[in-house]
Order: sequence, then C-alpha cells, then structure tokens
Amino acid sequence: MSEKLQKVLARAGVGSRREMETVISEGRVSVNGKIATLGDRVDASAAIRVDGHQITVPSVTDVICRVLAYHKPEGEVCTRHDPEGRPTVFDRLPRIKDSRWVAVGRLDVNTSGLLLFTTDGELANRLMHPSHEVEREYAVRVFGEVTEGMLQKLRHGVQLEDGPAKFDKITAGGGEGLNQWYNVTLCEGRNREVRRLWESLDVQVSRLMRIRYGDIKLDKTLPRGGWVELQLPQVNYLRKMVGLVPEERSKVFAVEERRSEFKQAAQIRRAVRRHRERTILQGEEVVGETPTIPRPKTPRAAAPVKHQRDDDVSWENARKRLRDGDPRKKAAPNANNRQRITRAGKTGR
Repeated sequence: MSEKLQKVLARAGVGSRREMETVISEGRVSVNGKIATLGDRVDASAAIRVDGHQITVPSVTDVICRVLAYHKPEGEVCTRHDPEGRPTVFDRLPRIKDSRWVAVGRLDVNTSGLLLFTTDGELANRLMHPSHEVEREYAVRVFGEVTEGMLQKLRHGVQLEDGPAKFDKITAGGGEGLNQWYNVTLCEGRNREVRRLWESLDVQVSRLMRIRYGDIKLDKTLPRGGWVELQLPQVNYLRKMVGLVPEERSKVFAVEERRSEFKQAAQIRRAVRRHRERTILQGEEVVGETPTIPRPKTPRAAAPVKHQRDDDVSWENARKRLRDGDPRKKAAPNANNRQRITRAGKTGR
C-alpha cells in the first residue's frame, strides 16, 4: 500500500507534514535515487533520502500513538529552535527513539496552559484542522470596563483582520475592580484570536491560560513546565473525535498499576526543578521562574581566642594602657571597700 511521501516522512520523525511539504518542494528529498516532487506516493520498500541522509521509515504497525499533556509556562516559544535563544516547549519533553513529538497547535509566548504533543503527525494535523471544530477553553483576565453589551458582541461575532470571529461561550469568573476573569470557549485556533477579540473592544488581556482541549483538561496538580502522558482511553478519545482508528497499545501502565497521583505529581515537580537547576547552571535564564538552587554552605568562622596576646601593639595602645591601667588586671578596691575591710578586721579581733 502506498502513502503520500510527506506523510511517511512525518511518521519517521523528520518533521511535520507541512514542514515536509516545504522540504519536498525545495528538491531536498529523493526516492530511489530520483528527486521527489510534491504529491509523490511511496511504498514500504522505497529508499528515501533527505539532504542525502538515508531515512528509516517504521511501518504503521510499529508506531504507537502517544500523547503528552504539557503545562506550558509563559516565556516559552512553540518552536524547536529559537534564533533568539529563548526557551522552547520542546526543551523539557522526554526523548524518544525513531520518532519525534509534534505539537498540536501553538500557544503565544505570553500564553500559558495546556498544550498537547503527539508522535502521530496525522492525529496532530486532524486535531488542528478547523473542520473538526475541537473546543478550546481559556481562562482570561482582562483589564477594563466590560459591559453585558460587549459580551453579547463577542458571542455574536466581531470583524477581525482575517475575518469574523466569536466566542461560543463566555462565563464570568470573578475578580476585583477593572481586573476580571472570564472563561471563554471557541473552536478555532487562529493566531492570537482570543487576545484580538478582546482588543477589538478596547479591552486589554493581562493574563491568558488554556485550561481545556476537547475533553482533555489541564490537571491542577501538574506544575508549570511539567508533562504527563495520556492513558489509552484518552488517546482513543482524541483519535475517534477526528475519525482515526483506535490505538490498541500504550506506553502507559494501567490505572491500577500506576503509582498514586500524589507520588506522580511529586515526581513531575522534581523533574521540573532539576531541569530548571540544570538550565541555570548552564548559564541560561529561565523566563518567568525563580531559581531554587540551594546556596552553598559557607564554613563557620572559628571562635575568637580570648585574651589573645598581640606582640605588635601600637604606641597609642601602649600609652592608653599606661594611662588607664591594664583592663585584664583586677581593679583595686576603692575607699569604701577599704573602709569596710578595715572595720571587718577590727571586729574580727
């Protein structure tokens, strides 16, 4: 059975399907010694090279669909390599052999929250396609006066630069003064869509966090920068939602065989802390996080030696001793003391 070349390369972990389409169009891929073109199909026996390097393509039956839920902190960019040297969402993910993690959509650098990763490029592409209308829920804090009329406009739709847009649901989440929280839901993933919708009504977004993708919710016990691998029922929920056959295998143990949620959360926090400490030790700045590297213990100073003699006493100190007397010597009794001693001696006689 033949498959599209870009799909095969994505399954091999070379890149996403969209990236592979660009690579094929640039003439960097050859199949059986001939330069490939966009739209070519290949079978399992094809010899594929990218930039002259032989590509090992695993069969469909050998690939296990894995999905990670990652708690993205603010300050990380959704790219594998950033020319400005900023931290990326891929830095903390576990390394895997003969495959690669593909991000399901993107989050703005100043947006935090739930971000899914998968080893199945086809699953990622279908989840991102607008035709499947996967719900995305965000918790957003806005600054400015918000009236019921403005909320109705956001529900019914406003005109943006790239077309009309709206929120499917808006729920008030409380707040103080002009700082108010709302939970908003939409089924699109256009660039900065949530922020642009609020800004179209002259309302500033001061905080934005994705808390749900479909029925997959952001675990409140998952720390920022931590990840957890979804279990087989959750993976198959995502696959069924976009029309893919269910997965039969998983890298995750069954629920009854796994450690308790408390121990798992503690392990994730330790992993995040170790990554942060390792990053700081390498001289890189972790944006939005406070270093927690333990400070080195300083040796306790030795206790001063009492009555330590100084052979190099200055002339001024010597004069002071001659004038005031040596403080180390016992003070002579005053006149009252001498009188009491004399009377006591006479009484004793």
